Amino acid sequence: MGTSSETTDRDCAVLRDQGYIVIPGLLGASEIAELRAALAPVLGEKQFGRNPFEGQRTERVYALLAKCPAVAPLIEHPRLLAIGDAFLEPGYLISSVQAINIHPGEQAQALHCDDDAGAPPRPRAPQGFSCIWALDEFRPDNGATQLVPGSHLWNASRVLRPEDAIQVEMPAGAVLVYLGGVHHGGGAHRSEQPRLGVSSIYCQPWLRQFENQTVAVPPALAAQYSLRIQRMLGYSMLGPMGSVDGCDPIRLVEAASR
Repeated sequence: MGTSSETTDRDCAVLRDQGYIVIPGLLGASEIAELRAALAPVLGEKQFGRNPFEGQRTERVYALLAKCPAVAPLIEHPRLLAIGDAFLEPGYLISSVQAINIHPGEQAQALHCDDDAGAPPRPRAPQGFSCIWALDEFRPDNGATQLVPGSHLWNASRVLRPEDAIQVEMPAGAVLVYLGGVHHGGGAHRSEQPRLGVSSIYCQPWLRQFENQTVAVPPALAAQYSLRIQRMLGYSMLGPMGSVDGCDPIRLVEAASR
């Protein structure tokens, strides 16, 4: 199912203005249940964060496309790809896909920007954008994402103050989309049940990905996905760059699927 140009224009206008948008109702109750069931084997308190930034009471499952193919429809949802097509250059990549399950007792994560690594000085065009799919309701008491509206438009001299942040409440089935220049972070968790979401980050085709996707998802695993996801993983070329033995690396995926 495609996305109308009117919807895309509206999404992009809100993103340009405030840096983020919440899109409700992209997942129904049955889809949420199926995703939770598919994620259960890789969760179960197996991998808590190693430091305050990762979250010592936060489960993080990295390289999720290598471990849970059920998340693929989220990664290539037409509403999100339309945003990517509007903000990023052709051939953009999937930089990171994680399950993030915040447990009771977690502290608020430090506010940060996904675009800051190796990026030109502010203000700058987006280097990428991020999505957080809510598989639980996101509330102020259970670690709802904090962000600073409009901070993608700041210059380098603007001072970040914690009181500038808001917490983004949204129902299960919604997705939060924000540009890479927006200051954000996970919220403190003071409730009694974990809060589960799936995070995906998309980046310009010439940027190094946060996760080394072609190592995490080798050709035999990548073969189960659509060509669009294969290309976003990095089985693609940007002009002459990215070849393997002088050829398009998608040939490795094609060979693995025979």
